[in-house]
Amino acid sequence: MLDFLSSKRPKILVVGDLMIDNYIWCDCTKVSPEAPVLVMNTKKQDKRLGGAANVYANLEALGADVLALSVVGNDENGAFLKKSLKGLILLEDEKKTSLKTRILSHSQQVLRIDDETVCDTKLEEELLFGFNKMLKELDAIVLSDYGKGVLTHRICACIIQKANEREIPVLVDPKGDDYSKYSGATLLTPNKKEAMQALKFNSLNEENLEEAIVELKDRFKLKFSMITLSEAGIAIYDDKLHIIPAKAREVFDVTGAGDSVISVMAFCMALKVPLLKACEIANKAAAVVVSKIGSATVSFDEIRKFEKNDFEEKIKSKEEVQNILKDKTNIVFSNGCFDILHFGHIKYLQKAKNLGDILVIGLNSDASVKRLKGEQRPINSQFHRASMLASLYFVDFVVIFDEDTPYELIKALKPDILVKGADYVSKEVVGADLVKRVELIKFEDGFSTTSIIERIKSE
Repeated sequence: MLDFLSSKRPKILVVGDLMIDNYIWCDCTKVSPEAPVLVMNTKKQDKRLGGAANVYANLEALGADVLALSVVGNDENGAFLKKSLKGLILLEDEKKTSLKTRILSHSQQVLRIDDETVCDTKLEEELLFGFNKMLKELDAIVLSDYGKGVLTHRICACIIQKANEREIPVLVDPKGDDYSKYSGATLLTPNKKEAMQALKFNSLNEENLEEAIVELKDRFKLKFSMITLSEAGIAIYDDKLHIIPAKAREVFDVTGAGDSVISVMAFCMALKVPLLKACEIANKAAAVVVSKIGSATVSFDEIRKFEKNDFEEKIKSKEEVQNILKDKTNIVFSNGCFDILHFGHIKYLQKAKNLGDILVIGLNSDASVKRLKGEQRPINSQFHRASMLASLYFVDFVVIFDEDTPYELIKALKPDILVKGADYVSKEVVGADLVKRVELIKFEDGFSTTSIIERIKSE
């Protein structure tokens, strides 16, 4: 199915509240002498598409031909969005483009600052005129509502009515407690809290889930009814209730997971993929996205990798990885012997992956380990160690090197970020002069290969 989907390019329109997610990555090492607040030392800033624009970015990553229809402020951030997206982006003087700034220290969000104007747009006529010109080309429509004023009652009603006349699916990520403006849509994607709010339920659990999902379908005249259940998966109702279990292996950040779900659902429904199959693929997409930090996208290649995890294909030569990484950015590199892979390694590498987009592990060869650790090491051969690392879904490539240090490998691969353990805080990090920055990650307490070997010997 994924091969079929990745070969298609449906035209999908995203209508809704475009935003910018601005991430400021900091180090935090002290408390201010002026007030009881943390002092943050900025390392980098990362401006990403957010809100409805993140849905656009997800659809583009999936391979769709995407158009956006929205209103933003006549300001610098609005100009950025207008330049970044295809479609019709109108500028409104009275509006300030939504900017959400998140400050993170060591991958942990510590503060969010919102700068925006929330009011209904005055440009309904222009939006609807633009929509009518696009309509005949569309395979699906996503209404991404963040409550900032683009998706008024009139806009929603007109889009849904005209799409229904042409049998074009309309998927809605709803906002607020009045879903009447979405009546007649193909599908809504509220989470449990949002569904409770819209239906005026005091609670939502296994006992009344079917009642809630049916009422959602009937009250708002939907073709299908859906409620996302966070770690429990997705509930979907056609003529009966189905629960699609969650697939996430590790959750780092749920930001944008709903955007990825609705994007995959829209892509699949544009191509008339059966409903339950679409939900299964969307669940896997969510599992990939929540393992990343911040607003993120997902591709069918990543979903395929998550599904199959054909790990031996990830073990590459230096030359192979050099060629693959050509023109790529946000590359993270770490290295080590990884003789007995344990929980501490897994948590460390997962945190490393979340610092960028591609994680490459440099693995000491058997000869290299013997020189560093002694004749009794390694316990496991280089192929077995490489295979264990490659089996981790968040590891992208493993490269075995024979030198005592990875300096030449780092020089060849040109990663952006070099990751080592926090015990290197006062030590020289080999290759630090070759990368944009070095990140030190704290190891999980109580885990080390040496201590594991000693315990085995003592028993």
